[in-house]
Amino acid sequence: MNKQIILNLPVKDLNKSKAFFSALGFTFSDRFSGENAAFMNIVGDTIQAMLTIEPFFQSLIDKPVVQAKEANEVVICLSCESREEVDTLIAKAVAAGGRTPHPPEDHGFMYDQGFEDIDGHLWNLVWAAPEA
Repeated sequence: MNKQIILNLPVKDLNKSKAFFSALGFTFSDRFSGENAAFMNIVGDTIQAMLTIEPFFQSLIDKPVVQAKEANEVVICLSCESREEVDTLIAKAVAAGGRTPHPPEDHGFMYDQGFEDIDGHLWNLVWAAPEA
């Protein structure tokens, strides 16, 4: 089995979160999915996320679930193939109900912008020139 990255993210409403990420072009697998969770493919079978309803997520940990709209512990950063891909995904996120916490940053050799999903999780999309 190849190494994988699987993020576990608590969500308030599983169906709304699935609709949000589907609008960005992410797909879902029946594997490990059910009424408490949905297995989302971000980058093929290499990077995935398990979207888990908060009560079930809470059963897996011994600390309170962070309310991502109030505080953040992590920013999920994804590389993109181009500036256009960054802009396209940001536009899809906003159209699906997300928000942008800051304007895009253009450093010439690197371009990035972030979005907040409907549960408050922060995602940063980055394009870097191949020579960077």
